[in-house]
Amino acid sequence: MEGVPLAGEFVSRARDIMAGRLAPVAARDAATVVLLREGLEVYLLRRRAEMAFAAGAYVFPGGSVDERDKDHGVAWAGPSPREWGDVLHADAKTAQGLVCAAVRETFEESGVLLAGSGPDSVVADTTGDDWEAERLALIDRSLSFAEFLDRRGLVLRSDLLKAWGHWITPEVEDRRFDTRFFAAALPPGQRTRDVGGEADKVTWLSPAEALARAEDGEIYLMPPTFTTLSELSGYAKVAEVLAAERTIKAFLPQAVEIDGEMRLIIPGEDYRRP
Repeated sequence: MEGVPLAGEFVSRARDIMAGRLAPVAARDAATVVLLREGLEVYLLRRRAEMAFAAGAYVFPGGSVDERDKDHGVAWAGPSPREWGDVLHADAKTAQGLVCAAVRETFEESGVLLAGSGPDSVVADTTGDDWEAERLALIDRSLSFAEFLDRRGLVLRSDLLKAWGHWITPEVEDRRFDTRFFAAALPPGQRTRDVGGEADKVTWLSPAEALARAEDGEIYLMPPTFTTLSELSGYAKVAEVLAAERTIKAFLPQAVEIDGEMRLIIPGEDYRRP
């Protein structure tokens, strides 16, 4: 595989890192969720053009772990943080933060909440001014997710998530994330909405249509998103995705020099940048 050509500052950063003149920025723990609905379609957001990271890219809901996501006070139902740690190859505290961030960020960026009043229930409707006020408070970090769940008398439903992948931002980037990918079904009765913020457009697309649009240059997909959609294109139903066997391993694209040109080698040879 020839990889993706690097240009501009990324070339000099890559050479400096390879020569030991520059230390890579530490990657922050993050989580992202592939939200699915029957048909099989995925929920995608287009990041605003002025965003410092992945500007203009179509992405899944997600973001960095808030240290409070690791709070032992988070009301929880489903596989424990220790069990999730075994799946995600992380300690229990880190695993809790990742799962909590996945659920919190999904609510912040789509209005969909993977939580219920108990281990066998899920919220049916998250619309209304009161829900919106709390969503905004979560975004500006004036409200922790544990506090939000406590106010509502809810528990996080970790069983509604499925671990799907693990990608680490290349070392040449100056903003780096150590991101676990999850899949989840849109809960019955809930619906996504255009919640604004970091995105200027949201859409539901089948994996095949999203890939075709990327190939035609209509939309931009980052390598992890492209690869994940390629994997999902082999499934016809949400239940099939959630029942799929997955072994989680980390992918870290690497900068290499090929015939005098710096290139980023992407795991998965079917990725091509439009």
